[in-house]
Amino acid sequence: MNDPRDPIRFDPDALESVETDCADDHPLTREELAWELVEVLDALSIEELNELVAKNVPLDSLEFFSHYASEFAEGLTMDAATQKRLPNLMLLGYLLRVLEDRLVIEPDEPFDA
Repeated sequence: MNDPRDPIRFDPDALESVETDCADDHPLTREELAWELVEVLDALSIEELNELVAKNVPLDSLEFFSHYASEFAEGLTMDAATQKRLPNLMLLGYLLRVLEDRLVIEPDEPFDA
């Protein structure tokens, strides 16, 4: 994990060197960025995922996701496995938004939330 864009060790001050290294690349769309994030997360170990969450997500946000997801699921007909995944889906969306903010994505593309 020596990539300066690594979400666990991402330092906003390193953004300039990353942009210089990637100057020939086209800017990622929100969808491409989301897929890149999924690929990075898929490659991380449990310890690295825990580190990523600890460094990037406030504890009160994690508690909110859990509480909100359980209340949201109460009003819907869905299986237990889906209900258990709702907080994780919210967390994934939060991490994607944090990454977008850190990469200073221009608002050329509408945000469909």
